[in-house]
Amino acid sequence: MKALNQLKTFQRILAEFPADVQLSKFLPGFFRQNKQMGSTDRRVASRLVYNYFRLGGALPNAPAEDRLMVAEFLCNAQTNSFLQHFKPEWAACVGFNVDDKLEMVKSTYPDFELTDVYPQHAQLSGSINKQEFLKSFFIQPDLFIRVRKGFEQQVKTVLSQADVSFKDEGANCLSLPNGTKLETLFANQHWFEVQDYSSQQTAQYFRPQKWENWWDACAASGGKSLLLHEQEPNLKLVVSDIRENILANLDERFRQVGLLKYQKKILDLTQNPDFIMHDYAFDGIILDAPCTGSGTWGRTPELISQFNGHRIEFFQRLQQSIIRNVVKYLKPGKPLIYITCSAFKAENEDNVNFMVTELGLQLEEMQVLKGYERKADTMFVARLSANPPAPTGVLLPE
Repeated sequence: MKALNQLKTFQRILAEFPADVQLSKFLPGFFRQNKQMGSTDRRVASRLVYNYFRLGGALPNAPAEDRLMVAEFLCNAQTNSFLQHFKPEWAACVGFNVDDKLEMVKSTYPDFELTDVYPQHAQLSGSINKQEFLKSFFIQPDLFIRVRKGFEQQVKTVLSQADVSFKDEGANCLSLPNGTKLETLFANQHWFEVQDYSSQQTAQYFRPQKWENWWDACAASGGKSLLLHEQEPNLKLVVSDIRENILANLDERFRQVGLLKYQKKILDLTQNPDFIMHDYAFDGIILDAPCTGSGTWGRTPELISQFNGHRIEFFQRLQQSIIRNVVKYLKPGKPLIYITCSAFKAENEDNVNFMVTELGLQLEEMQVLKGYERKADTMFVARLSANPPAPTGVLLPE
């Protein structure tokens, strides 16, 4: 009876869920309207619906209930009463590795194709292992935090005392089970920042020098600026974003870590910002560009189904317009750090090619940060530099 009720709740959620809303915004409202659901009921309902969307575009013609059973089988490593009730033969094999489970699904549903999970798989950056990337959608990503220097032992002690498992990923990065309620564990939230592993790795490309002028051009709530500040606190920093409300979040995060000296600007960088930025020249620019977010859909799997492939071209045009309006404030020989949380070539390598061929930047290094290999987001980062001015003199042979 319990499994049948869980299935009915799943069906209600699916029927009421709007096609253009994120699950994380919809589910709390659904649960508020259904206060009879206990914490276990809410947890199971969330798991079922998230796992369902992890199947992406696979088995598009199968009934939703069939797709849910496939998703529950592929996304769980431990048996549960729901799967035992509806698919006991699969429940007995739930601990198998994903390749074996995929073969079992294929034998039951010959139309199942792994590539259907992610309909835009042909658009992926070339260095991404497509099979491993697609299979990663059946695994919930971890929660990652970046511990501020000097607070490592305090954070680990709190986690250990609360019996929360964690893994030290190095460089002050800890991975935790997704869903860990950090706000209930820590009175001192300033001990750490919640930030994905791959996002933390982008800092390796910054390499600022003391007293330099840096611009975080699409700063959002300031995560990359905080990485920059931790590498070199003695910088002149400008942050900008088009969204005033998110810059208010940035102010609060900066205040908590003692980053008090910076300039803040509200800018639409698809438009020429010369009327505000004409006097500025920077020793480094971080451009964490607005993008499809396709490297983060393991956290928001409903977006796999909601996404229209034509949006890739839209975002590429958006990114290129922003790039044009940003690079002119870069001093010769100084770096532009281009970052996306996209897995698509058009937003990554193709835009690097645009910067090199159309804007004359020099590529120093670039990398797809393969978060799918470690239960993290997949991102892209490139370090390019403005060409130094040509020498004016002629060197004579000795």
